[in-house]
Amino acid sequence: MDKVKKIIALLENGLHDEALEKYKEILSHGTHEERFVLAEELMQYGFLKEAHQLIERLLDAYPEEGELLVMKAEIFIDLGNEEEAVLVLEQVNQQDASYPQALLLLADLYQMEGLYEVSERKLLDAKAILPDEPIIDFALGELSAEQGKFLEAVKLYEKVLTKKELIGGVNVNQRMAESLSAGGAFEEALPYYEKALEEKLEIHTLFSYAFTALQAGYNQVAIEKFNELKEIDPEFHSLYLHLAKAYEREEQVQEALATVKLGIKQDEYNKELYFYGGKLALKIPDEQLAVDLLREALAIDPEYIDAAIVINKVFMNNERFNDVIEIAELMQSAEVIDPQLLWDAAKSYQEIEEYSQALNKYNEAYTYFKQQPDFLADYGYFLIEEGKRKEAAELFSKLTRLEPHNEEYQDILQRLSDES
Repeated sequence: MDKVKKIIALLENGLHDEALEKYKEILSHGTHEERFVLAEELMQYGFLKEAHQLIERLLDAYPEEGELLVMKAEIFIDLGNEEEAVLVLEQVNQQDASYPQALLLLADLYQMEGLYEVSERKLLDAKAILPDEPIIDFALGELSAEQGKFLEAVKLYEKVLTKKELIGGVNVNQRMAESLSAGGAFEEALPYYEKALEEKLEIHTLFSYAFTALQAGYNQVAIEKFNELKEIDPEFHSLYLHLAKAYEREEQVQEALATVKLGIKQDEYNKELYFYGGKLALKIPDEQLAVDLLREALAIDPEYIDAAIVINKVFMNNERFNDVIEIAELMQSAEVIDPQLLWDAAKSYQEIEEYSQALNKYNEAYTYFKQQPDFLADYGYFLIEEGKRKEAAELFSKLTRLEPHNEEYQDILQRLSDES
């Protein structure tokens, strides 16, 4: 085994060429034990081709050895050759001690292909052989979680946690927390996130903990954890929007807006940050800042209808009719239709005395607001001003049916009928 140890030492010191030269000696003249141990080590160092050659030599001597077949399959998996891996794993004899491991690998491969029922059958076969093995329960939990069966996943992870908190380097508390959170049990997930973070402070787990706390209504916890994450990794872009929301829920609007501005510095093309910042600015209120932020959101995504609707309301409230028309035209050019924008554009064209354009917009909006009294009234009064009394009479006739107790509409309809 001294030769193998020397090869490992060379690999550890980065002397790969020398190590591979000595490897050839083991391949040609080494003992079975030397070849096996070296194959294991080479797999760890990523020398898959060389490890495969050693395993093939061993399989010449032991063609049905399950452990060797599993190692060969693992190499195929690492090389991205899953089909060959399946063929190799299916050669492992059911009586072989490595058969459960082969079943676990097969289950994983079928799961990656989306063949969940086949994967589950392989895992249940493995469980029949090793009923108390936590790795199998963990694998079943992973399979359930991937299918969105979170209640089943929780039960399986809970069983695993009675024996182990780490499986193959994966934190089971974290998986448990994620499944509880995904299933809507936000409050119940929090203690598991805490345990996972006690085991290892990992930024994605910390983000999930903060986000779950926000969903559970623990705003101060969310603020604390999002800020902790911000200190560790200020470039974790997703935190800023949610931290801002946590501040807003606590009625700390200035802090929320400041958080949005920090987020924009980190992620200048995040339209949601500009949009949310615009809505926060309206709460202060700072309408100009709101408009600036919402315009930035629309510059990033000209089809961002939510931003268009909010900025449109600001413009309508301030009688900025040309700006209302600009927003409507922007959405139209992007082939995004919102009925309210059409209605507001019609009124805006009317206000700036571009009556033919106003009529076109009223006609377009009518498709969506046939039963909306306020719209029909606006449209009807416009038609009267344009001298289109017959068309106006039809609208006010509909209005009297929708609101039979409205005397004003009845009087207008009567007057239009008398003039016809």
